[in-house]
Amino acid sequence: MQAVRHIVFCVLGAGLLTVLLASGLQPAAETPGAAPREMLSEYGFFTGNMADLVPAEDVVPYQLNTPLFSDYAEKSRFIQLPADSAITYDSVDVLHFPIGTTLIKTFWYPQDFRHPEKGRRLLETRLLMHETGGWKALVYIWNEEQTDAWLEVAGDRKPVSFTNANGHTVSLDYSIPNLNQCKGCHNTNEVMTPIGPTARQLNGDYDYASGPENQLQHWIKAGMLRGLDDASHAPRAPVWNDPQTGTLADRARIWLEINCAHCHKQNGPASTSGLFLLASEKDPVKIGIRKTPVAAGRGSADLQFDIVPGHPEKSILVYRMESTDPGIMMPELSRKLTHKEGLELVKEWIRQMK
Repeated sequence: MQAVRHIVFCVLGAGLLTVLLASGLQPAAETPGAAPREMLSEYGFFTGNMADLVPAEDVVPYQLNTPLFSDYAEKSRFIQLPADSAITYDSVDVLHFPIGTTLIKTFWYPQDFRHPEKGRRLLETRLLMHETGGWKALVYIWNEEQTDAWLEVAGDRKPVSFTNANGHTVSLDYSIPNLNQCKGCHNTNEVMTPIGPTARQLNGDYDYASGPENQLQHWIKAGMLRGLDDASHAPRAPVWNDPQTGTLADRARIWLEINCAHCHKQNGPASTSGLFLLASEKDPVKIGIRKTPVAAGRGSADLQFDIVPGHPEKSILVYRMESTDPGIMMPELSRKLTHKEGLELVKEWIRQMK
């Protein structure tokens, strides 16, 4: 990565990005607000050694009960609110964040999942910034020295190798999205929105420096969240791989929600499919049971139904989850690998269907 790089980008039509690399120019923001910073360090989100991801005083870490699968990458999430502001509670949809909020998510791999002490490699940090004109996505790619990350609007690919929990070496070309791809997933009614931070996904413990505490309760006590007086009154999403947090069906449905429902919902980009995968959906046909696909072809593998109770091997949903063919696989972005554990969870759910 160059020591100094100045980037200007403009948006044409429905989000088509033209990227210009021009020395001596400052980047211009897509929407009203401050121009994007060239380096992640310029925001002051982290203190000390950048790669340690130690949050500044006004930056709060958080996690989701069941996160999106991204080729087994680990993620460190943080939120920064503007001064004297608060989030408004919503029991169903994503929480309502005030103008000036920044959601910060860094993707990284440990060298060895069995031995975290061997170190890690940070790949990218994605920012979602809530401005007066709406949400804006920015992507910063970490340098090889792991000292800082640089703004990149065109996306990239990085060769990655790590040792998984079973002791096997895994290698892949990790994909970093361009800004159009960010908008493709963070899309509700054609408007960019966050995906993960709902009350049900945040209703779980986080191991803060002061000790474990329920995240929603922590936010209430800190004055960060209004409209909820006690976390016990909020819905709670199960942890997909923890049977103590929910039934098999509950855990399979939340996996499908976080991985698929940002598109497969009635106000999402895949609404014309008729397949709606929010965990709150009650109609069996809308979640795929004995539902015929809207479009046939390679994506259906000549199978008849999205889900065939008792038969994952006959279910289009499973076929597309299992595939890594770009023309077949679902989700179609942010992965090169099959989530074997998530796939087996969904298969077992279908096997046990009456």
